[in-house]
Amino acid sequence: MATTKFHWDMGERIAQRRKAAGLTQEQLAERIDVSTQTISYIETGRNAIRPENLAKLCEALDVSADFILFGRPSPAETNRIAKKLEGLDAKETEAVEAILDKCLLLAGKPVT
Repeated sequence: MATTKFHWDMGERIAQRRKAAGLTQEQLAERIDVSTQTISYIETGRNAIRPENLAKLCEALDVSADFILFGRPSPAETNRIAKKLEGLDAKETEAVEAILDKCLLLAGKPVT
């Protein structure tokens, strides 16, 4: 299968989350019952991930299919972040908002 931007981007997100979870390709492959070569091919965009493996992958990496497929957080992930913010006092909230605004600017996104 030819590499497409969609598959390459998806593979990048999978590799990013796998590394953030502290897993090797071998460990992830073992968790979702595929070969290491399959993980390598998916992460490089060479192969698409099968739906049944996508479900296992999302569970193994504790991430939504929305994030893996499209790069956007699911409502559950957004709510998880919101809950963390609820526990902050006013000064901490301001600091987090300032950091977020800087990140948005660096990403070329509008700050509202």
